[in-house]
Order: sequence, then C-alpha cells, then structure tokens
Amino acid sequence: MKATVIGSGPNGLAAAITLARAGAEVQVIEAQATLGGGARSMELTLPGFLHDHCSSIHPLAAGSPFFHDLPLRDHGLEWVHSRYPVAHPLDDGTAAVLHRSVTKTGAALGTDGDAYVRLMRPLVDHWEKLAGEFLQPLLHIPRHPWLLAGFGLLALRSARGLASRFSSDAARALIAGLAAHSSISLEAPASGSFALVLGMFGHAVGWPLPRGGAQRISDALAAYLRGLGGTIETGRAITSLEGFSGVDPILLDLTAWQAARLARDRLPVRLGKALASFPHGPSVFKVDYALNAPIPWKAEECREAATIHLGGTFDEIATAEHEVARGEVPARPFVLLAQPTVCDPSRAPAGGHTAWAYCHVPRGNTVEMTGTIEAQIERFAPGFSRCVLARHVSRPADLQAGNANLDGGDITGGACDLWHLLARPGPGSNPYRLARTHLYLCSSSTPPGGGVHGMCGYHAARRALAAFGAH
Repeated sequence: MKATVIGSGPNGLAAAITLARAGAEVQVIEAQATLGGGARSMELTLPGFLHDHCSSIHPLAAGSPFFHDLPLRDHGLEWVHSRYPVAHPLDDGTAAVLHRSVTKTGAALGTDGDAYVRLMRPLVDHWEKLAGEFLQPLLHIPRHPWLLAGFGLLALRSARGLASRFSSDAARALIAGLAAHSSISLEAPASGSFALVLGMFGHAVGWPLPRGGAQRISDALAAYLRGLGGTIETGRAITSLEGFSGVDPILLDLTAWQAARLARDRLPVRLGKALASFPHGPSVFKVDYALNAPIPWKAEECREAATIHLGGTFDEIATAEHEVARGEVPARPFVLLAQPTVCDPSRAPAGGHTAWAYCHVPRGNTVEMTGTIEAQIERFAPGFSRCVLARHVSRPADLQAGNANLDGGDITGGACDLWHLLARPGPGSNPYRLARTHLYLCSSSTPPGGGVHGMCGYHAARRALAAFGAH
C-alpha cells in the first residue's frame, strides 16, 4: 500500500510512522522549508538564541501512548524537567506550585491540601488507563468504563465548579491557570477537564521540554520514519489534489478549513461546508524574548519552573477568558509564559536566557498586545524589562504565515468546547475518514484535539489501515 501524508507536524509524522510500521510505502509532503509544524525551533531574536515556533512544554507528549511506544531517545530526543512543572505567582509575592508529588502539592496548599489530594490522587494512580481512554474519540466503547465514568463526572464540570472545592486563592488560582489552556471560558462545561488532565500529567510524567528545542521532537520522529523507509519532502505546498490517486490513502495533517479547500472537488458538498464552518478557537498573540538574565520573579519558586501562569486570582483569569469568549480584548489577560533555559541552557549563549509569552485574543484581533503582556510579567517580576535584549512579536497573522495550521492564530485546530470535543470536527463514528473517499483528516481538528501527542495521526492511520485491510 502506498500512502501520502500532507503536513509534517507531530500528527502527520505520527500517521506516517503508524502506516510505515504496518508495511506501507509512505511519503510526507511539507509546505514549509523545515518540517515539524508547530514543533519547530529557530533563531527569532538574536544569533544563538533558540526559540520554539509554537509549543515548548510537552506533558501530553510525555504521557502519550504513541510516543511511549517509540525509541525516540535513539534519535536524539532527550526530555528535561524543571524543578517544578508549573508555578502561578500571586500579588503577595507567593506562588501556587504544582510539584511532581501530589502529596507535596497538597502540603503547599495548606488548608486545601486534603481536598487537592482527594481530587488528584485517584487520577494519578490510574493515569495510563485514563490517558488511553481520553486520547482518542470521546464517543467510543471504553476499556475501563467505571474508571472513565468517574473521571467524566468530574471532567464535565466547569473550571469554576471544580475550583469551588477550594477556599484559598492559591488552590483556586492553580486550577484557573491549568484550565485556561482550554482556550474557552472557565464558566463553560468541561473547562475543568483541562485542569484535571494537565494536573494529572504534571504529577505522573511532569511537564518536560526537549533539550535543544521543540524541533528535536520533529527531527526524532522524522529520523525514525526514514529508518522505516518513509520519505519526507519539504518546501512543497500542495494546493490541489489533482495528480494524486483517488485509490491510495491520503492523510491530511491540515485543519478542517484547509481540508475543505484542498479537497473540495472530492468531498460531498455537505461535508465540505461542514468542515469549512467548523468553529475556530480564539487567537494567540505571542512574544519571544532574548534575555541577559533570568526573569526576576518575586516568588522564588517561579525561578525554578519552566512554565508560569500569569493572571492573579481565579476570578481575574476567569474574567479575562470570558472577555475573549465574548469577542473582547482583555485589559489584564491570562498570560502563559515559558522559560526553557531554566533547565535547558543550550538554547542561549552563556549568560543568556530565552522566554516566550502569549495571551488569548478574539479572532481577527489587531490590537497590539506586547505592552499588555509585559505589564502582566512586570506585575510579578519587577525589572523584567531591563533583562530584555530583543523581542520577536508574533501576531495572529504572523503565526499563520509561519504555519498554515495556525489559522488566524488559532493554535488548537478549532473550538474546544464540550460539543466540539465530542464531535470533532463533526458527529460520526469515524471522525478521521472524509466520507467514503480515501482521504483522512489527521490534524488537531480531529480527536483528541490540540497538543503534541501524535494521537490524532495515530488514530487516523489506524482507520486508514483498517479500510485497506492492513494491520
């Protein structure tokens, strides 16, 4: 069997590897000059300062069943961890911290400690089984029905509902920062599930980063694929499926909107319209920094965490994310900040450091957010601006220009509300196969959604193999 994969993000490479391991002859075609999609690294600011194009911190990769099954260390992938997976500074100079240990996290939360341990301990104890259940289409026959049902009762709650278990600002803020990765309102059903999953992975496998940049993930996957006989062609944009066989499978590591345009002549009209109308998530405004010193956080714990959640209390973050959901630009946004050189000094010259920060903005936003983002950093790290040697600003349109899958700055492949997690990109028992064609969608517009885990590509490839009678 011959197969073509269009797009070389982690999901495209995962699909190609899954096909090649089953004996298929696989070609990957990538529009950009370098492979990797969102998992790429480059010198964006100054020579010697290595920045990640999109993703930097990868708890889902560390906990992914697909990644776990590959010998990627043999191909140069090395995970490194900061002392604390996540820190969330507060205005009084303290910080809520997610430790690798559930018990230590609970102890640091004081009077909320027992409640936190009761919430997270059962999830962490069964994390591998749970990951196998929710890193696939949510509408499936579960292997562990009672375990999934218990998780589901919690996961359906809003982040605000989940946070109501706690009374302290620290515990509630920790939940808010984790849940805000959902890119939806913290009042929305299932927004709490993101806090549960990311917190669970933080305890079970950490929030690691690849030494040398996110590009190392893509390069390791590519090296493994080539070892299986697969080929990769970069710098070739596919604008039409003319010339591609309608008999051999084609897997599209493209968003639902790109797939609708590219395959419009092969898809039923109704399906094409449905893909084209798949709702977007909010956009992202991102700034990369070259620094002459570590960020001077008031809270000491923040100096030893690669990931920082900025935004203050639960209510402040909930307000900001609700404003974005309403199409408004928040004056004090939730800011996600990564500082890789806390544990990976290879990304900057001696004495230098790198960091990036982004906030959510409404789709189509053209408001300049650099100053707003930096005000939130200065709020918890006075003197930050004096550390900045250079900055590189990526507005939503810039992100799309560097990677067409980041459509309008949407980094999640489409909306992540409850309905669009259940029916992604639409209702049906096989969300990957496009009608009765031999086209398969394998991007984050399919289950289980955004993140570097490769599971969208893996599941799409398995469906393609099943359709062709391969194993």
